[in-house]
Amino acid sequence: MRGYLVFIILSCVFLYYVLHCILWRESTSWLRVMEMKRSPMLSCSLKPAFESLLSFRGIYPFMCTSDLKTIATLHESDKIALPYGVKKSVPDFHLALSRLQSCDLFPESDQLPCKKCIVVGNGAVLKNKTLGEKIDSYDVIIRINDGPVRGHEEDVGTKTTFRIFYPESVFTNPEDSDPESVAILAVFKPHDLKWLWELLSGITPKVDHFWKKPALNLIYKPEKIRILDPIITRIAAFNMLHFPTTFPKKEKPKHPTTGIIAITLAFYICHEVHLAGFKYNFTDKDGPLHYYGNTTMSFMSKNEYHNITAEQIFLKNIIEKNFVINLTKD
Repeated sequence: MRGYLVFIILSCVFLYYVLHCILWRESTSWLRVMEMKRSPMLSCSLKPAFESLLSFRGIYPFMCTSDLKTIATLHESDKIALPYGVKKSVPDFHLALSRLQSCDLFPESDQLPCKKCIVVGNGAVLKNKTLGEKIDSYDVIIRINDGPVRGHEEDVGTKTTFRIFYPESVFTNPEDSDPESVAILAVFKPHDLKWLWELLSGITPKVDHFWKKPALNLIYKPEKIRILDPIITRIAAFNMLHFPTTFPKKEKPKHPTTGIIAITLAFYICHEVHLAGFKYNFTDKDGPLHYYGNTTMSFMSKNEYHNITAEQIFLKNIIEKNFVINLTKD
């Protein structure tokens, strides 16, 4: 009799557990947390020229659902709000990450430990430099926002390893699709994460919280999308550009440009970093800003969210100290 009662009790417990799991899964499918593999970072025995800039060690640049909270606590990102941390935005990160399929840095087949990288800016200085073949020769090629390759191959090359973007700057034309490149979302506000989740969920995103209408479609497949850990943006702001941690109430907070964030990322995944397209002529307000399009240099002076002076000082410093090699210095 006693054994029979034990059996009934255990059966009831098991049934309750099964029903609870089913109901929980159904009611919280919108917050599906997918375990994603974190590919190991290959160590390089040679010291990079820019080693003195790496005040943080062992930074893995992409966010993974499996250890999001652990890593955020380790980096103290849980104490800082976006764009430099995850405070109050953990559910939004989980939502967006739940739609992705990987947080790998490089493919398993890539066993090269000491990578030579180039970060390609969008400056007009790239025009007519015929650096395309040279750029394509690097192990890792990092591009920025919607700087096109199509139609500019002779000057900027054809290959792309990583492309860093935010919702207002991502490609939308399928003709610009590169099935081999990985698109990296640099998150500046919670709505950036909601935007990504909505697009990957087949929902038309709301556009009220963006300074410019964001993309309403993605040409990248979920397996080729990553989310940059906010610590990379934080290092770019505080360690590279030496921004203050607080700004006066009447002044808009300054954030690093995507280009400086890309360079910071390169410092953490590469052994040698070269630059191209980061030279601008600020004396000619009517001159071209990019190697493509018709935007002029006057646009840079109107931007209230970036400190271009601080960025130019940083770039001049790392070039003069030979921390990086600048291919477009002339």
